[in-house]
Amino acid sequence: MIIYIARRLGQSVFLIFGAITIVFVVLRVVSGDPASLMLGAQATAAELDAAREQLGLNDPLWDQYVRHLGEVLTLDFGESWRLGGDALSTVLERLPSTLTLAGWALLLTVLIGFPLGVYAARHTGRLADRLVSYLSLAGQALPSFWVGIMLVLIFARMLDLLPGTADGTPLGAILPAFTLALPFIGWLARLVRNGTLEELGKEYVRTARSKGLPEHVVFNVHVLRNTLTPVVTVLGLVMGNFIADAVIIEQVFAWQGIGSLMIDSIVHRDYAVAEAAILLIAVFYIGLNLLVDVLYFHLDPRITLETV
Repeated sequence: MIIYIARRLGQSVFLIFGAITIVFVVLRVVSGDPASLMLGAQATAAELDAAREQLGLNDPLWDQYVRHLGEVLTLDFGESWRLGGDALSTVLERLPSTLTLAGWALLLTVLIGFPLGVYAARHTGRLADRLVSYLSLAGQALPSFWVGIMLVLIFARMLDLLPGTADGTPLGAILPAFTLALPFIGWLARLVRNGTLEELGKEYVRTARSKGLPEHVVFNVHVLRNTLTPVVTVLGLVMGNFIADAVIIEQVFAWQGIGSLMIDSIVHRDYAVAEAAILLIAVFYIGLNLLVDVLYFHLDPRITLETV
């Protein structure tokens, strides 16, 4: 177990290093001069050169990269020229907002997706099963930004039932959380449906039925318990996806989280904040993947080091 965790930690460090490198290169290749954005169109050439020198943009790209690696290792992403203050602290201030949105989305995914999957499995081959499958595929295929816009038009503008933008209330979280959760509701429903059908065909179910156990006991106690094992573990991956996908949803609903902060920072070439936000999202995603892998060892005794 320790060897496996050490190996996965090594892979995680390599992935984070790759994310740091890609973010550094992309943000500096994208057109746009931070010095011009900082000083405005009225700045003189001398003022622009001084600003670039202060930001270290006149150094060779390799020197900037090596210096940047050292800064990241000490969690020093620099100062935000646009917002002022430490870049990492600015991002961490927005983290609770994004985690709140992801938490609501995860709750909706479980409360809707799991019962739909169980219902489809209990009515396999019937109209209800086909409807769940069609709706699941539709939810995964529709672009999230389009779904968010349609929900705002219907529930906020036409029906005036819910706020169209984040207003700090639980009602204001319903539309963005549902938009974020929709693709994963269908995905979870199909996962639960297929997992339940697989468990129903196993030998222990036939044995339990042959012993005269009531069908609801066989299904609720034995089948669902074994179906929950893969579901619980993948929820960590879903949470990681929520944090990453919140970038688009936060823009649609004006949700003040990491995603909207990252987009604004990229637009204004605020490298320090953009890098801190992107790398924090990457670390969360990679960390949750590692947690899920470790958790699977404890939930499923059939998993051994030889099988991974």
